[in-house]
Amino acid sequence: MSKFRKDGGKELPPISTASLPDIVFMLLFFFMVSTTMREVTLKVKMRLPEATELSKLEKKSLVSYIYIGEPQPQFQKTFGKAPRIQLNDQFADVSEVQDYVIAEREARVEAERPMIVTSLKIDENTKMGIVNDVKQELRKSAALNINYSSRRRAER
Repeated sequence: MSKFRKDGGKELPPISTASLPDIVFMLLFFFMVSTTMREVTLKVKMRLPEATELSKLEKKSLVSYIYIGEPQPQFQKTFGKAPRIQLNDQFADVSEVQDYVIAEREARVEAERPMIVTSLKIDENTKMGIVNDVKQELRKSAALNINYSSRRRAER
C-alpha cells in the first residue's frame, strides 16, 4: 500500500499583477470619455419659466449664455438680493455685456460669427427692467439673434 503524505507547508502561489496596469488605464480612459465638464458655475438662482412652444437649438457650440437672477445665498452678503447678471463665471454690470458679446464673437471662426446665438437664461421671478437693459446692450453690439431659455410645461 502506498502512503499518502500531507504537506501542510505549501503556500498559495502569488497573484499575478501583470494585467493590473491595463485595467487601470481602461478605467481611466472610460471615465475620461464619459465625463462631461461643467462649463459655468452658476452663481445666480435659476428656475426657468415654463413654456409650451419650444424648439431645440441646432448647434449648441455656437451659443453664448447670459444668466440673470438673484445671487445664490453664499453671494448675497456681497452682492445683495437684487437680480444680477452673470457672464461666464463672474457677476457683471449691464455695461459689460457689450464687451462680453464682442469677446465671444472674436473667439469664433469668421464663418461662424453670423450664426452665434445669445441665449438669455433668466430666473422666472426676475423683473423685466434688467432684461430690457441687457437687450439694449445686445442691440448696441449687433447681437440680434437672441434666444430665451425655458423649460417644458408639464402636461396636466
